[in-house]
Amino acid sequence: MPSKKRRRKEERPKIHPKNKYSDNPPDFALLASLYPTFKPFVFYTREGRPRIDWTDFNATRELTRVLLLHDHNLHWWIPHGQLCPTVPNRSNYIHWIEDLLSSHIIPRDNTNGGNVRGFDIGTGANCIYPLLGASLFGWSFVASDMTDVAIEWAERNVKNNPNISELIEIRKVKCSQNTLSPEGLSGESSYSEEREGLPSSSLDISASEDKSYYGPAILVDVVRDGETFDFCMCNPPFFESFEEAGLNPKTSCGGTYEEMVCPGGEKAFITRIIEDSVVLKQSFRWYTSMVGRKVNLKFLVSKLREVGVTVVKTTEFVQGKTFRWGLAWSFVPPAKKIVTPHVTEKNILSFMLEGIQRQFGAIHVLQSVESFFLAGGASCKLNASSFVVDITASADHCNALLNNDVKYIDEVASCSNVQEAPSNLCFRILVFQQIPGTLLVKGSLQHRDSALSGLFSSIIQQLEASLRQKFCKEKTGTNYI
Repeated sequence: MPSKKRRRKEERPKIHPKNKYSDNPPDFALLASLYPTFKPFVFYTREGRPRIDWTDFNATRELTRVLLLHDHNLHWWIPHGQLCPTVPNRSNYIHWIEDLLSSHIIPRDNTNGGNVRGFDIGTGANCIYPLLGASLFGWSFVASDMTDVAIEWAERNVKNNPNISELIEIRKVKCSQNTLSPEGLSGESSYSEEREGLPSSSLDISASEDKSYYGPAILVDVVRDGETFDFCMCNPPFFESFEEAGLNPKTSCGGTYEEMVCPGGEKAFITRIIEDSVVLKQSFRWYTSMVGRKVNLKFLVSKLREVGVTVVKTTEFVQGKTFRWGLAWSFVPPAKKIVTPHVTEKNILSFMLEGIQRQFGAIHVLQSVESFFLAGGASCKLNASSFVVDITASADHCNALLNNDVKYIDEVASCSNVQEAPSNLCFRILVFQQIPGTLLVKGSLQHRDSALSGLFSSIIQQLEASLRQKFCKEKTGTNYI
């Protein structure tokens, strides 16, 4: 049992490999010796290890300042109480955006003269994503926000870095009559941008009764006519109330009401981004957002299936013990290309089937797995005693499986572009009983060098959708990440 726990722990995702801090985490002792203003915040454990007090806003703000200066040559500051970003975590998101853009899954149209142009939703006073994107990759940005304080300090942070200042435009979002602040929700007074106090108790009532978003404009009415972007990104308000935002006593990264709270939380906010993307469609190559709760990620992926996007991508951001998820989607038709070896990143993929109806067990799911692939013409060998099905599928078989009411893809548009592939796709499906009503389905790629290996992820997603529809009580959402 202990060995299993250790093995499971080792398999957890790590910080992005291109992240500057992947192999070299911040050296507090070195930074303290180089920057006198940081030194008072550093203390040493009995073992002699340098530490800072993560519950001290001044300490976390100073750490962010010196990291941006030391590692990125960026001059930066925010006033007390504004959201203070952690540089390694935000760098993860930026590098994932770079991965999406360089993957060429979605073709470029050269509308912006070959230059990458991004849109940062709710940039905050810190303006961290445009600063990192411009300094690391030379990207240009439109960075939006609604409060005077955020706009003022974002502009200051841009102007204090003249080498990249021409790349970043700070855009003020106009607040409509439907925009509700803490006091607006309580009915006491009209909207005030400078107010950062706690919301009244009526906020929780409103949030519980109506989970839809009714705040300021996000993309629609902020993006101008004729504008096109390569991507948008967002660190959304994760919480439904200010009280909920303060439940973690181990850190203090600040954050105003507008930065942290939204009626309906991140689920409502990102749902509005999805709704805006349906309107704007191909004005963006990629729509993306950070997600704080995995349960919301499952709901949002299901929502994207409903609106008919062409591509969905997800990832996990890791910084220490903090986990966040990234969600990306597009309405642009994917580029058609011959799938080459090593396209797929994982040779083992799994998902959970929860809420399985009582009359069904692992053997029924196993038999359904076999039937699913046989229907596509693939060769199957079922071993009931080991709960295993071995599958061999040609390009034509993959084509049949993926074009069976496919609504979105993860790597390629269809299998029609790999019909000339010389080798078959061989993989194994195992079904494990977890607890009553819950099964784990695991797929393992047998020959990773196959020219069809890039289709493995999409086929497993199709299989999951089929099994979930047949066996699970809840037929929306997904456990596949």
